[in-house]
Amino acid sequence: MELSNIKGVGPKTLEYLNKLNIYDLNDLIRYYPYRYNIYRPINIDTIDDDNTYVIVGKIISNPSIFFIKKGLNRISFNFETNGKIVKITIFNRQFIKQYLSIGKEITLIGKYDKLKNSFVASDIKLYPIKNTEVEPVYHMVQGLKRKSLRTLINNALSVGDIEDVLPSYLNDRYELIDTFKAIKEVHNPTSTDLLKKSKLKLKYDELFEFMFKINLLKFKSRVFNDFYIKEVDDKVLPNILDKIPFNLTEDQISAIDDIINDFKDEKRMNRLVLGDVGSGKTIVSFIACLINKECGYQSAILAPTEVLANQHYDNFTKLFPDISVRLLTSSTSAKDKKLIMDELSTGKIDILIGTHAIISDNIEFMNIGLVVTDEQHRFGVNQRKALQNKGMNVDVLYMSATPIPRTYALTIYGDMDISMIKSKPAGRKEIITNLYDMKHIKDVCDVITEQINDNHQVYVVAPLIDDEEDREELQDLKKIKELLVNNLSIKPSIEILHGKMKQVDKDIVMNKFKEGEIDILISTTVIEVGVDVKNSTVMTIFNAERFGLATLHQLRGRVGRNELQSYCLLISDKETDRLKVMCESNDGFYIAEKDFELRGSGDLFGTKQHGDMVFKIADIRTDMKILLQCKKDTEEFINNNIDIGFRDYPYYKVIEEKLLNND
Repeated sequence: MELSNIKGVGPKTLEYLNKLNIYDLNDLIRYYPYRYNIYRPINIDTIDDDNTYVIVGKIISNPSIFFIKKGLNRISFNFETNGKIVKITIFNRQFIKQYLSIGKEITLIGKYDKLKNSFVASDIKLYPIKNTEVEPVYHMVQGLKRKSLRTLINNALSVGDIEDVLPSYLNDRYELIDTFKAIKEVHNPTSTDLLKKSKLKLKYDELFEFMFKINLLKFKSRVFNDFYIKEVDDKVLPNILDKIPFNLTEDQISAIDDIINDFKDEKRMNRLVLGDVGSGKTIVSFIACLINKECGYQSAILAPTEVLANQHYDNFTKLFPDISVRLLTSSTSAKDKKLIMDELSTGKIDILIGTHAIISDNIEFMNIGLVVTDEQHRFGVNQRKALQNKGMNVDVLYMSATPIPRTYALTIYGDMDISMIKSKPAGRKEIITNLYDMKHIKDVCDVITEQINDNHQVYVVAPLIDDEEDREELQDLKKIKELLVNNLSIKPSIEILHGKMKQVDKDIVMNKFKEGEIDILISTTVIEVGVDVKNSTVMTIFNAERFGLATLHQLRGRVGRNELQSYCLLISDKETDRLKVMCESNDGFYIAEKDFELRGSGDLFGTKQHGDMVFKIADIRTDMKILLQCKKDTEEFINNNIDIGFRDYPYYKVIEEKLLNND
């Protein structure tokens, strides 16, 4: 049903709802509260501290309003609660005076001063709460009132019933309540006990659907037919390793062994190499491509940006100059592109490295056997599938530099096999991370000056482009440039990079920085993930408290990619537990665990990184036990019902359609 058909939804309200990402009836009824206010009235004689309490009683004097100064007023009146008379003060609620009269019973929420026998109310309800009231609190948008949103949700709930899509035996097994009843209770709580059961039901429904999709994908990949085993000679890997001028870590060798075993298997490889920043995932993908070549197949490496694609191409050709490898991006000339297309279709090219340009329909391989997707979260499912579908016998290898605790990774990426690379290449030094406040900006500039004088380069990151957010403490890029110029004892070359720039302009700035023409690069978080500027030794992050741990760790990973001592300078006037974690550890997997503890899954995956992780009511950090149970239950359900078409699971048709559309 369209929102415009729901009572109370006019054009302006529809606009407000859209700003909350509410576009249809289902979005509206599943726009869940993010927390609840629990009002439990108390006898004022029992209050003995400075906490906020709820009192109920009646007004016994005419309320008076006092205008203290412009923008500040207060309402005062006497109030009887539990037989005691108390003086009440309410600030800046001038409009509410018309609803207050002698004898009216109301509820007040606020703090009580025993010595003055006065109660300052921060909130007021124009009716008496008799026992306990649970009030839902929603994320709102300016222009739409909370009460109005609740009315709209209840109007939507009155339209009709909602089908319970969970297999009936699971509802019985866990004594879960009906979905429609659970949704109504979440929006209109009648008791804390029933609210708890309702949230459990909705979380289980949501996580079951998520795990069902993942495990169905995994099942389908394992029953893939007509897939040829790749014959890998035992001498291939030693011969390749002999050509590499450095030793691989144990984790890298282990990941390569996993890949070789996948090549030898009868099912399509669907492997994720999950590694910390700077752990050496790229060389693993290069070796995989070389092994694939020796098996008689072509490979493709898909990178999210031209800068990263160029970096991969340069590194590959330096290490393996005798291999036929080409680079294809949107900047490739028409003449070169035609030549690449001809050589690709005739098998003269062993490995093609590029950006989205290699996905286009007119790019044809002779016999592609491996697709490597670098920073896999930067591509949509359809984009990754388009490349995979260019051949009949294509293995798929994904690369991600977002460290995730193994337990979570095995569940979240349940349709993939996972190789984890934790150890760093030999010779890398730990990045020294220190926290500064703005009073000590001179100390920060001293570190920057010292590194630039040693012919090294510096990243500076800020959370904003300009003052479009009303937060005075945040520094925008121009202000930071001015701040550095005023506090540095030298005059370095400084450039600015941000997301509003055109891609071609961003690439120009990044290339200048890579070539050493820029001493200090001031940027938002658009700094290219994975770009390797070995001469950069300082990462400076302003307003570091505004970033999640995963983002901070990714940014820190832009330096320390050499044998030089590198530094991460966190600038913040708000010392937080997250920033302390950054100072105490360089281990991305440890930091990921802490991120889950301190912030939950949101920052670790983020809507930009893993759309499937955006849940409406579940939280991976707090609901991991439910997720793990859903993993087992969906595996059981799929194995028991795959032959009969999931008759007991209506939602299957929806998921199947999504899978067919590569959603």
